[in-house]
Amino acid sequence: MKLNDLPTNSTWTLARRAERMNPSVIREILKVTEKPGIISLAGGLPSPKTFPVSAFAAASAAVLANDGPGALQYDASEGYGPLRQAIADFLPWDVDADQILITTGSQQGLDLVGKILIDAGSRVAVESPTYLGALQAFTPYEPEFVSVPCDDNGPLPDQLDVARGARFLYALPNFQNPSGRCMDAGRRDALMNKAQEIGLPVVEDNPYGDLWFDAPPPAPLSSHWADGCVYLGSFSKVLAPGLRLGYVVAPKTLYPKLLQAKQAADLHTPSFNQRVVHEVIRDGFLDQHVPTIRALYKQQCEAMLAALDKEMQGLGVHWNRPDGGMFLWVRLPEGMSAIELLPKAVERNVAFVPGAAFYADNADHRTLRLSFVTSTVEQIATGIAALAAAIKDVTP
Repeated sequence: MKLNDLPTNSTWTLARRAERMNPSVIREILKVTEKPGIISLAGGLPSPKTFPVSAFAAASAAVLANDGPGALQYDASEGYGPLRQAIADFLPWDVDADQILITTGSQQGLDLVGKILIDAGSRVAVESPTYLGALQAFTPYEPEFVSVPCDDNGPLPDQLDVARGARFLYALPNFQNPSGRCMDAGRRDALMNKAQEIGLPVVEDNPYGDLWFDAPPPAPLSSHWADGCVYLGSFSKVLAPGLRLGYVVAPKTLYPKLLQAKQAADLHTPSFNQRVVHEVIRDGFLDQHVPTIRALYKQQCEAMLAALDKEMQGLGVHWNRPDGGMFLWVRLPEGMSAIELLPKAVERNVAFVPGAAFYADNADHRTLRLSFVTSTVEQIATGIAALAAAIKDVTP
């Protein structure tokens, strides 16, 4: 029988986990922003103005000149040793380099955590709202999500009993995506005391902690209970997201299984990228570079807050005032839906992300997320004015 004579009606059967996968709402909205003239306040993309292109050019040349074969070869699954040590040295609590696993973006770290800790039907506690990418990473492993009640300071410690028996609590204490909120020191103490009391491990995700405006956030949750926490960090927001370079800090009891999951996923994170990042940061570059990012983002956040103060008067719209990060959280008046508002906003050439996508359950359809980091001050003013006009269009 010839190859062309073989049957062509094969039927693929999807795994149950694949059926649970859904497209990213944010990625779909970003397609809308490709329309000419759209001001996007939607994406969580760092400003390309902050990418240190010349530093990477010099570092790339140095790596290829000094260790070209090593940079282009397969490498250890744990990651490049000097980079792991550098990360251990700059973290603000006692961490051994042997606890650090380099990942292909911190998003891979979430997937690895889900792979080794979640069984079908096991409970996973999340904030309300929470990071959409974490929900997407965990969902294929078929957990039962438990939403922990929150206020503007993060999860409520006295409500943490709803998460008893969960495999872990997933939390973003610093300038959270999507809400921009940051837990104060007292809340962190109370939350971690309660977590230890009920035996609830914590997965701490911290991609935004270095993006503070006037004062750094309090000590990480992981510093309160190192053996009960997994910590995820990233170079995407302080260097460049296209590198896809993140890391996990894990208790030594969990590390071997995370390493095995990493080996099965992609063997190792690109050797060249790891060496280049180490070359860039090894002489204190971040100490000079990150403050320039903070200054830019603070200016743009202040511009958005000023525009909201001006344009939203009398509309019954409420928003928070972040102390860092990339996002601002808005709540529309009673009876309005951000999902229904979005098409009206796009008609006026401005886009945002409806907040409902960031809830594991009981979504607040009045909420929406605005990003202030990729638009200019002028675009922010124009975009917020257009958003206010769209709200007026749909106001009963």
